[in-house]
Amino acid sequence: MKGHEGKVPAPVHLEEVGQIAVTVSDLQRSKDFYQSALGMQFLFDAGGMAFFQCGKIRSAIGTSPDTPSSGGTILYFRVADIHETHSLLAARGVEFIQKPHLVARMGDHELWIAFLRDPDGNPVGLMSEVPLAASPAAQ
Repeated sequence: MKGHEGKVPAPVHLEEVGQIAVTVSDLQRSKDFYQSALGMQFLFDAGGMAFFQCGKIRSAIGTSPDTPSSGGTILYFRVADIHETHSLLAARGVEFIQKPHLVARMGDHELWIAFLRDPDGNPVGLMSEVPLAASPAAQ
């Protein structure tokens, strides 16, 4: 790089995601879904995008002049009780691709996953790391 002759570049370590964006076809429909159905905290609109706070990560949805393709990226949301969350979202009319199911058993917990679709058909994952003593499979 120009001006850096002889210098060893510092290593880069990307360790924290600050924002995630998903392209949608209908901003208002998707904004309603993420805010009302999924209960994400709306922050602000900017241009053709809507922003939400999700824990420490800011999530954005927005339109694009190009036709969005669905299914390339999956957002996984951590939930405390995947079965209760599934029931609540299903009662709101959210379409699930896969109901909660056990994916892996670790030494001290189990990983449970479920998948739903947003209004554009993008898959959205729910994940729950359940301590073995509290796991439905352990009971």
